[in-house]
Amino acid sequence: MKLETHDTAPPAPEGAGPEASGAPPARVEPLRGMRGMIASKMLQSLQSSAQLTHHASARLDALQALRERCKAAGRAAPSLQDLLLRLVVQTLADFPALNATLEENRITEHQEVHLGLAIPLPGDLLVAPALFDAQALALGELPEARRALVARAQAGKLSVGELTGATFTVSNLGRSRVHHFTPILNVPQVAILGIGGVETRAVPVSDGWRAAEVIGLSLTFDHRAVNGAPAAAFLDTLCERIETLAPPAFDHELAVAAV
Repeated sequence: MKLETHDTAPPAPEGAGPEASGAPPARVEPLRGMRGMIASKMLQSLQSSAQLTHHASARLDALQALRERCKAAGRAAPSLQDLLLRLVVQTLADFPALNATLEENRITEHQEVHLGLAIPLPGDLLVAPALFDAQALALGELPEARRALVARAQAGKLSVGELTGATFTVSNLGRSRVHHFTPILNVPQVAILGIGGVETRAVPVSDGWRAAEVIGLSLTFDHRAVNGAPAAAFLDTLCERIETLAPPAFDHELAVAAV
């Protein structure tokens, strides 16, 4: 039996539209220039790789204790961002398969960590230049190096090498309410870590429960180059480093900033 349908909505009057009703016209912006290049690269990334994302969370007690120790000693405390970046670099040394690129069906595991930092720019633009040889930067040197890279990005003075030379990227939404997200690979890199916002959660302790601040971590990886188990092991190890960091762990590295 044929089902008949009828359009019950009255026909629109001739010439009806936003302009006829006095509403402002829709804003149309061509996808071109730098915005178009970014869009093209994101689409290429999704079409040319097998992307999968693991999510995890880590308590921040230990990192906060380290920062309080610095303040008590009368010196500048490293930001949570810089502490996390330093721990990411340390963890990549244990998982070289994540600090890698995949091109022409060849995986290259890099000895140096050229850490890509996702940096937002005016006009809803985004770049992810490389902080070269991040493994050689002490925690006390990292903030200045990061700020200098951000300043060059904002001034439009990044070199081609900086824009294309990263071996692993970190995208930070830590100031937002987004706890987990799915960062898109900066191909040919095989992995990218998303740092999400902080949440307060109830965590178990020996005599019950207590409130603790927890940060979200999201690792997107190319399943052609990295399987799920080693990717999960990377996140597990990173979370363990974050949660068990001893307050004096970076005293020797923070002293470098004062030299």
